[in-house]
Amino acid sequence: MKREELSDLAVFLAVAEARSFTRAAATLGTSQSAISQIVRRLEAAMGVKLLTRNTRNVAPTEAGEQLVATLRPAFDDIDARMAALSALRERPAGNLRITTSRHAAETILWPAIRTLLKDNPDVSVEISIDSHLTDIIADRFDAGVRLGEQVAKDMIAVRIGPELRMAVVGAPSYFAAHGRPQTPHDLTAHACINIRMQTKGGLYVWEFGKDGRDLNVRVEGPLVLNDIPMILNAAAEGIGLACVMEDQAADLLNTGKLERVLEDWCPVFSGYHLYYPDRRQMPLAFRLLVDALRYKA
Repeated sequence: MKREELSDLAVFLAVAEARSFTRAAATLGTSQSAISQIVRRLEAAMGVKLLTRNTRNVAPTEAGEQLVATLRPAFDDIDARMAALSALRERPAGNLRITTSRHAAETILWPAIRTLLKDNPDVSVEISIDSHLTDIIADRFDAGVRLGEQVAKDMIAVRIGPELRMAVVGAPSYFAAHGRPQTPHDLTAHACINIRMQTKGGLYVWEFGKDGRDLNVRVEGPLVLNDIPMILNAAAEGIGLACVMEDQAADLLNTGKLERVLEDWCPVFSGYHLYYPDRRQMPLAFRLLVDALRYKA
């Protein structure tokens, strides 16, 4: 294969994955007209139409999809081998892209990243905070951080935090007016603050467990939110009960603005894990990140 043909294939892949000549041109640092000319040349050389275009978007044809499926693993392998060569340098270098939830980013990921960046000036990190379960391969992330139960079985998972626990909390004024639930079943008679899950769009079902028995409760109440600080503020003002992670409510519990109930019904569950696909030639910067995050009980 000629060198210019490999370059043309890389341009086509950029357009197909961006679904836009404009975005691909910005990524590649060239003009939209130059990219259009390259794609036309490639289509003429191959004798098939690779992209369908209209005023709104660009999409691969069936032949284009097959070519993308062929090129992506090949270019990923080239990227991995180039990264491995970079790792031979004395100092770690390169860019790391990580997807994570906000809670994990604030409590576990950021302290390690902060130290990594200070100690390694040639390393850069992109953190994408997203509660959705991102496909790190398709979206070209180096790794993701999620709860252990959410990590796909075909990923390498490294535990990076302790086990976690939920807490049902409410304001003293709320309990004075409405009493305290003794079992999760009692929650049906209480005003509860629901949380809208960003991953699926539904309301979070409060999860409990005791003596080997699991119990899920769909609660009702006057307020639905998708932001934990707002949920805690509303609970502290006596609007209703909230179910959040234990550490998220710690400050308000310590000051007495919130009180806890149903503690014996809230078992621990698997904490955060760093997950990534099999990488036999792991760049030095990534190895340093894994070592820094690895949980030491």
